[in-house]
Amino acid sequence: MSMIRDLRAAVRPSLRKSSTAYTYDSTRDPSASSAVVDCAVYRGGRRVKDESCLTPHEAMLEVRKGGGFAWIGLHEPTEAEFAGIAEEFGLHPLAVEDAVHAHQRPKLERYDDTLFAVFKTIHYIEHAELTATSEVVETGEVMCFTGRDFVITVRHGGKGSLRALRHRLEDDTELLAKGPSSVLHAIADHVVDGYIAVAAAVQDDIDEVEIAVFSAPAKGSPPGSDAGRIYQLKREVLEFKRAVAPLLRPMQLLSERPMRLVEPDVQKYFRDVADHLARVHEEVIGFDELLNSILQANLAQATVAQNEDMRKITSWAAIIAVPTAVCGVYGMNFDHMPELGWKYGYPMVLCGIAVVCLSIHRTLKRNGWL
Repeated sequence: MSMIRDLRAAVRPSLRKSSTAYTYDSTRDPSASSAVVDCAVYRGGRRVKDESCLTPHEAMLEVRKGGGFAWIGLHEPTEAEFAGIAEEFGLHPLAVEDAVHAHQRPKLERYDDTLFAVFKTIHYIEHAELTATSEVVETGEVMCFTGRDFVITVRHGGKGSLRALRHRLEDDTELLAKGPSSVLHAIADHVVDGYIAVAAAVQDDIDEVEIAVFSAPAKGSPPGSDAGRIYQLKREVLEFKRAVAPLLRPMQLLSERPMRLVEPDVQKYFRDVADHLARVHEEVIGFDELLNSILQANLAQATVAQNEDMRKITSWAAIIAVPTAVCGVYGMNFDHMPELGWKYGYPMVLCGIAVVCLSIHRTLKRNGWL
């Protein structure tokens, strides 16, 4: 935190001098790769010096010399690694702290001449069978600093690489020529497209659970045994919802409110992203409500099965009560019991017990208790 306090005093837009050098983290293992994944300058929609990856300092010098903008991609940088970049580009200390430590809520903030956007990435985890411990979705984060002549992306998590996105943008020179805001749009669109794909996969899992709940239970599987799978899936949907819902407001702002750092032509594209995000949000809300209904139905089935078992137990107890009562009477040790002297008393009692038991059994079965 001492580094952040130092940045509060040191980092200002006016300090963006060409003499500032990029600082690498001296605490990293020398054999480990740098946090900088890619760094390039784009001018007129085309990459300058395509044959090599520039350092952030070299990229900024190239931008000041010939125009265009720099796009720096980082993966899980440390405080020391990010300090030099923050000073070079005049990033606000609060945004720097969020970018380094991650675990942020999706949001859009403006610091002077820089937009700071946080996106939650969602990756679907393939599984052969959904169980009560299956992990369905994995989350990551992408932070994006957007200025007049630079874009800095900071990624956290093992999934959600932006390398393929960068290559697609480099092929679309017309869109990339619109400046840094085109990169911000491409990242937002990439993240939301990931939401759409995950929503389709989660829908398949929900359909599978729904079919299992309302189908005849497998042999040896007690009613209500799917509750664990449903609850686990509901937890994963909740994590999905936490990534989608907070992003609605930032996408609405980018698509509707004029901003100096967002080109008007690019702003039109944000409307499409906002529309797709709203659709995904509705699907996620629907998933949550549907899982609630499935869970309630599953628990109701378990309750009904328990009631049926109790009725069967009660029915057999009523039948067994007849011979128990009769045998209890004739098991008493009294000398003067008139029936004890009858020649056919024993078979008559047995026949009477059988007739009464069969009558009770027939009545209970006719009423659906057996």
